[in-house]
Amino acid sequence: MPTAPPTTGVPVLVTSGGTGRRHSPSSVEELELELLLEALFQCHGYDFRGYERAVVSRKVQALRSRLGLHTISALQSRILHDQPSYNELLRALYVEPALMFDNALEISMLRLSLGVCLHGAALPRVWLADCAGAQQAWTLAILLDQEQLASRTEVYATVASDTMLDEARHASLPMANLGELQANYVRSGGVGKLIDYFDVHEDGTHAVLKPHLASRITWAQYNLVTDASFNEFQMILGHRALPDFGPQLRRRVLQLFDDSLAPFGMLALDRPLDDHDALSRHYKPLLAHQSWYKRVA
Repeated sequence: MPTAPPTTGVPVLVTSGGTGRRHSPSSVEELELELLLEALFQCHGYDFRGYERAVVSRKVQALRSRLGLHTISALQSRILHDQPSYNELLRALYVEPALMFDNALEISMLRLSLGVCLHGAALPRVWLADCAGAQQAWTLAILLDQEQLASRTEVYATVASDTMLDEARHASLPMANLGELQANYVRSGGVGKLIDYFDVHEDGTHAVLKPHLASRITWAQYNLVTDASFNEFQMILGHRALPDFGPQLRRRVLQLFDDSLAPFGMLALDRPLDDHDALSRHYKPLLAHQSWYKRVA
């Protein structure tokens, strides 16, 4: 009669010869991670299976530790039965939230490209794909205002979940953070006071973007992994989301951007296009050694 596997609580892989080999702890964690991502897809429809595993693992382990859970399997059970924990996982796996004017190089490229790509369009559209939160959209709206483009430019800011969509639509600026954000603004070439673009609440603790700027931002739920092109844009900013994507998903999203970009439009990526990529012939760098491109074909 075959001998039953030892009941040590450690997973055992049984070979055809009847001997057992224990998984290493890393193998167990990798399996748990795959099962978690599959559960997230099957139960909620959010597909992170094409993301870089090292990035996903780091974010999942950080959330597991923060929630005081001992295993990824425990986290899987939690997110399947507890809505707040599920929302926390989505936030953890999503693009890290941006602070206003937090990247001086990005702001300088935006200032340059807004004039190059948008002034010639009658009603230009800009897509913030997998937007890194309300403050990224506010930054763009302020720059458009400074370029005298805000009144005729529509910004489409898309996020992955309805919860994040609701948070972005109702976001406000904590006045306690104004000093840090003003410093970011000045470092990135801003002139004057950042607060001039906001209306401060009566209690003085929060502020909201002025209506003439907020009205130019259309927030929507959209999944880069599964959804199709939904409009034509003169500018697509996807450089904050792309670093998390694995090779196959990255190719899929780059094709989506290509399908959505107007002739002579501008595309912001996280790294230069590969010369062997079939799409590379459609684009020329806006500046040498930068991964911001103008479409030429």
